[in-house]
Amino acid sequence: MAIRKYTYKLYPKSKQSDALLGQLRLHQQLYNAALQERIEAYRKCGKTISYNEQQASLTTIRAELTEYKALPCTSKRMTLRRLDKAFKAFFRRVKKGESPGLPRFKSINRFSSFELLEPKFIHNESGGHGRLFVPGVGHIKARGQCRITGKIKTSQIQYKHGQWWLSLTVDGDAIRNTSASKACAIDWGVAHLLTIVEDDGRIEHIPNPRYYRNGKEKQDRLQRSVSTKKRGSNGWKKACKQLSTFKRKQASQRKDAQHKLSNKIACRYALVAMESLQIKNMSRSSRGSAETPGKNVKQKSGLNREILDTAPASLISMIRYKAEEAGNEFVEIPTKKLKPSQRCPKCLHTTKDNRKSQADFTCVSCGYRENADVVSGINSLLWALGLGQECVPEVYTSKPLLSAA
Repeated sequence: MAIRKYTYKLYPKSKQSDALLGQLRLHQQLYNAALQERIEAYRKCGKTISYNEQQASLTTIRAELTEYKALPCTSKRMTLRRLDKAFKAFFRRVKKGESPGLPRFKSINRFSSFELLEPKFIHNESGGHGRLFVPGVGHIKARGQCRITGKIKTSQIQYKHGQWWLSLTVDGDAIRNTSASKACAIDWGVAHLLTIVEDDGRIEHIPNPRYYRNGKEKQDRLQRSVSTKKRGSNGWKKACKQLSTFKRKQASQRKDAQHKLSNKIACRYALVAMESLQIKNMSRSSRGSAETPGKNVKQKSGLNREILDTAPASLISMIRYKAEEAGNEFVEIPTKKLKPSQRCPKCLHTTKDNRKSQADFTCVSCGYRENADVVSGINSLLWALGLGQECVPEVYTSKPLLSAA
């Protein structure tokens, strides 16, 4: 059994869209009112109100505000639950001494979704697309594809960039047909998005599409257009919509490319090995403080943008779960222990001095020279295959891959 999320695009009619937007506003107002109640209770009594106390007052709200009668009771509870989670996270950060970040009031632009705990969603006979029934709105056409059949756990109606979407969480059997037999190790990077090293010695570099860099000029132009308009005017709203559309297209291109690439890897390889990466640490700012300012701040900021532009966490997650769906093995390499980018795969000498540059690896002991990403992939694959760290398999020594420089 596996839990997966799938997104459908909704096609409401004009009146249905207005009704959905009205329900979204009601949920936003309920969220803000509950937040105000918690803040006032803490100011007067020194303690906040619990979720159970707030959800018990929904009966009074429905009696006094008739517009809330059209909303399912479970849906309103989920909105209060969302606020309760925000407060629990707030108190957790306070206890840890972190920056707390008190939950804040949401404008309609920052409140883009509401939940349906028991959605009435019906698939078409073909298994794709379907219809969603929303109380007070009616049946809405939906387009999308759910690869697994199972129980719908939760659903969320989202309003993004002027369009309506349905996000479903499904619990069922996820099966991906494949006839994979090869093993590979994958090294993620910025110069090359992925470097794939196969067990037969073949190497493949997947180019980095660099969505941010290629679209920076147009994005800057759109952002300047927004900044020159009067906030709240029709021209400002139009410019904001153009900028939002551009960013949505860029994100969709990245997500589509990652799905296709991860599916290709999952269907081709029976064993996939990748380094264990700490993306948060890798993209941490080097600005420092006023007392101890950081070094090369501008360069590190540019590198951070390049790292986050590849969305490494999302890509690795896709490769992992698709490999598991296909019945293949996904192995995470202990980076700190193995140090694959500093270790010579020929003589096993490990030192930082082996890395002459970001891309060049030259062993100071035996003189072996190769691309650093390839070296990292070789060491990761050796570790994943269980061949030990004291021998190099014949499949590599017979290739020019490990020949001395």
